[in-house]
Amino acid sequence: MSSSAAGNSSKPRAASSQPSETSSKRKRGVFQKELQHMMYGFGDDPNPLPESVTLMEDIVVEYVTELVHKAQDIGSQRGKLSVEDFLYLIRKDLPKLNRCTELLSMNEELKQARKVFESDEEKLRKVFEVDEPVEG
Repeated sequence: MSSSAAGNSSKPRAASSQPSETSSKRKRGVFQKELQHMMYGFGDDPNPLPESVTLMEDIVVEYVTELVHKAQDIGSQRGKLSVEDFLYLIRKDLPKLNRCTELLSMNEELKQARKVFESDEEKLRKVFEVDEPVEG
């Protein structure tokens, strides 16, 4: 990450030796394995330094926390939080927006496929229940 990208935050960051307010309240290491795999997928060592993974976790959790708080602020105007609040917040980051909409549509397709599968399964179960003789 370039130094100019790191300096764009509107919020002053605490020194790295001081844990942030959110990091002291949460359970650490929850996303360690997933982040290790993601870091490897983006070109890091298969077993990155624990300090690197912890730093990445802090960055990700801080980003997600800030995003959720902003979405809550937007959603509170309508009285509820929705997916559209998050899409609105990332609307200017086209790769992120496109990936989110792709994942949302795939999720919808999976829901529909599960519904079809479950209804087909129910139909088959009813057919087999009718065909089986009742022993008594």
